[in-house]
Amino acid sequence: MTASPEPHRTAASAVPPPHVASHASPADVPYLERGTHAYWRASVALLFAGYATFSLLYCVQPLLPAFSSAFGVSPAQSSLSLSVTTAALALAVFVAGFVSEGWSRHRLMTLSLTVSALLTLGVSVAPQWHQLLVLRTLEGLALGGVPAVAMAYLAEEVHPDGLGLAMGLYVGGTAIGGMAGRVITGVVADLFSWRVAIGTIGVLGILAMLAFRALLPPSRHFVPRRGLGFSHHRLALVKQFARPSLPALFLMAFVLMGSFVTLYNYIGYRLLAPPFQLSQTAIGGIFVVYLTGVVASPWSGRMADTFGRGRVLTGAIVIMLAGLALTMLPSILGIAAGIACVTFGFFAGHAVASGWVGRLAKEAKGQAAALYLLAYYLGSSIVGSYGGRFWTAHGWNGVAGLVAALLALGVVTSLWLRGRERQGVA
Repeated sequence: MTASPEPHRTAASAVPPPHVASHASPADVPYLERGTHAYWRASVALLFAGYATFSLLYCVQPLLPAFSSAFGVSPAQSSLSLSVTTAALALAVFVAGFVSEGWSRHRLMTLSLTVSALLTLGVSVAPQWHQLLVLRTLEGLALGGVPAVAMAYLAEEVHPDGLGLAMGLYVGGTAIGGMAGRVITGVVADLFSWRVAIGTIGVLGILAMLAFRALLPPSRHFVPRRGLGFSHHRLALVKQFARPSLPALFLMAFVLMGSFVTLYNYIGYRLLAPPFQLSQTAIGGIFVVYLTGVVASPWSGRMADTFGRGRVLTGAIVIMLAGLALTMLPSILGIAAGIACVTFGFFAGHAVASGWVGRLAKEAKGQAAALYLLAYYLGSSIVGSYGGRFWTAHGWNGVAGLVAALLALGVVTSLWLRGRERQGVA
């Protein structure tokens, strides 16, 4: 399907040939509009990218005991297989936001997914522990080329009326990946070995990359700019903080991810202890509630497009608070329902906030997305780790109190953003 030559007709679903995109002004090129073929191709392509990123990132989490046994390392040392990757990813995402302005969006994401999947295959055959850690660190650096660039691509190419749903599908892909990376790895490791499990995730990552590469339409509203120096990036960074709504959304990223990871980090300790005393296998079933994120992300994006981003973002945080309250109940079913609510609210809120960043950033969208994701991963590492002190000192009441305080800050921030949205300045 190609765009009609008649000036009064356009086909938003069409992907123009390269010579058209190169000679037409970005302002004259139609956006990908919701309901068109190209819109759904882009949305599904980014869903595959989200799946691959998070499955490759989290596939080692259920294998920490296996690493301790295979390499003779302590549980704390075993956890480095995940922490070194997330730390490298946080750094890489920030850097990628700067350098992506001079790179093809499509090529950078394809290269990132390819290299990270190949490194995962390398991890599956690593003979020594330190070699495994080096490969996992490099994998985190490679994965940094996807999240910020994916957000920037959607913000640039998708019509604002359909951006929420498209961003929600991408975030839904990350939810599928986060769950699959844990569940598939655990099942395959039980049937065969941890090496086969990680190799399986690597192969699936390559297949996801191929699907992404085949489906994603080329950029039509972005032209790479070469030779951008430090002064340009510094000025662009200042502009990101000159618009008050963007720093508020960066704070929302910190709040959402910090609350979510802290709850997941320490709910297992509560369920292992009396009066529940669940097995590790039973606790591992918690990861299935990631499926609520698959539903929450596109649903919240669509609701945000219809009813406003501020209203849906506030509602998502309220759902997280309600779920947190349910985790205080002395009931397994109540706690499970609470975790599901927190998970639903987190993915709904993240889909709305991340899409909002792309809409507000008038230029250097990759950099704006990188700042959002930097705050996102800082929330995970800082609050997620600091919550251990509250668990040691006050048990689950302490952890819940910390998360509640953080979510209360999120409610205030989301209400402020909603006010600015109603005024037409956000």
